[in-house]
Amino acid sequence: MIKNLLFCLLIVFVADSVLAQQDILMTHFMFDKLRINPAITGVEEGLSSAMVYRNQWDKVAGAPNTAIFNCEMNLSKYAVGGAGLSFYHDAIGPIRQNRLLLNYAYPFQIGESGVLNVGLGLGLLNFGLEPNWIPPTSSVDASLPTASSGNSIDGNFGVYYKSFKGYFVGFSSAHINKPTIHTSNFTFERHYFVNVGHRLSNILGPKRDLEAQVLVMSDLIKHVGDINIRYLHANLFYAGLTARTTNTYCMMAGFYPLKNITLGYSFDLNANSILSASNGTHEIVLRYRYIAPIPPSEKSKHPRWL
Repeated sequence: MIKNLLFCLLIVFVADSVLAQQDILMTHFMFDKLRINPAITGVEEGLSSAMVYRNQWDKVAGAPNTAIFNCEMNLSKYAVGGAGLSFYHDAIGPIRQNRLLLNYAYPFQIGESGVLNVGLGLGLLNFGLEPNWIPPTSSVDASLPTASSGNSIDGNFGVYYKSFKGYFVGFSSAHINKPTIHTSNFTFERHYFVNVGHRLSNILGPKRDLEAQVLVMSDLIKHVGDINIRYLHANLFYAGLTARTTNTYCMMAGFYPLKNITLGYSFDLNANSILSASNGTHEIVLRYRYIAPIPPSEKSKHPRWL
């Protein structure tokens, strides 16, 4: 009871501070880049969508729960660039956040070395506070925050360079307009993301790849970094390990039950005081990717050869 009370008080303090680390961080960030960086929209060929659910600090009352849906499409067969949609719902204690962004990315060919994508995301951000106070008396304490909700325009901007040699570099900023929810007196600070990685194809044999990625998130006050290494075995499964700068260590695994479908799971273990009150953090990801087949070529026949 005491731990839960202290945790709820901490959440209220965070909600009242405009300098808090507000953006969510997913262990399966490799399937959540559309939310982080709009410039990655449509980088991969075809149509893809991903759903991620995160239950952070399982068994702790009021701990964060997050659901994400991303969908993107490469428009090269119809137009230039890529278009996508990113939505997330995040609940932590009495706080509720919902964000919907529409993304577009435009590619620039950089000689024969790679492609530089520039992306912009625009949408709506909803923030709500739903406290459930149980005062010791029937009187109302005016110092306690009351239920409120509000909306604001939100925007992301990013660049993403993908080399033809297998490495990539991305930089982006979320909440570039610093949206403010006046009804709750809450301001979202700008967040900055740097994502670099390299994929070594066929390094351990045919269709047996190794991929290493680093993701750093900062609001220029607090900084969080992930280092992830994944092994991808043909079209059967993947497995990986992640180390986070918050003394968190993560294991992930996934497989491909059907063509174009990925099902994955990760478990985070905090090597700090939260370990005694929590059963760890769980994440489930479901991804679908579709690439239209190349239509068969039609061969004309000369009447003389019929």
